Amino acid sequence: MATFVTLINFTDQGIRNIKDSPKRFESFKSLVEAQGGTVKSVYYTQGNYDMVVIVEGDEEAAMTANLTVGSLGNVRTQTLRGFSVDEMKSFISNMPISL
Repeated sequence: MATFVTLINFTDQGIRNIKDSPKRFESFKSLVEAQGGTVKSVYYTQGNYDMVVIVEGDEEAAMTANLTVGSLGNVRTQTLRGFSVDEMKSFISNMPISL
C-alpha cells in the first residue's frame, strides 16, 4: 500500500467550527477505512499547517477521501506521496551506475 502525507489547513469555516474537528476526523477515518485504507497517524500542529495526517492505501482511496473532505469546506489539503526507507533503498539500487 502507498503512504500519503496530507498537510491540512483549516478554512474560515473550519476554524469557526473547531470544536467539531475531532468528530470530523473520526468521520474521515471511517471513510478511509471504508475505502480499504488505514489512518496511520494524525497530529494537530502549530506553524504553517494545522494538521498532518498519514494514510496508507491506494491512490483512488486517498483521492476519494481528500476530495470528500475538501468538498465539505472545513479544510484545504496538500497531499504528498511518502516513501519508506526500504522503498528508497530499492529506488537507489535500481539506478544506473553512471549516465
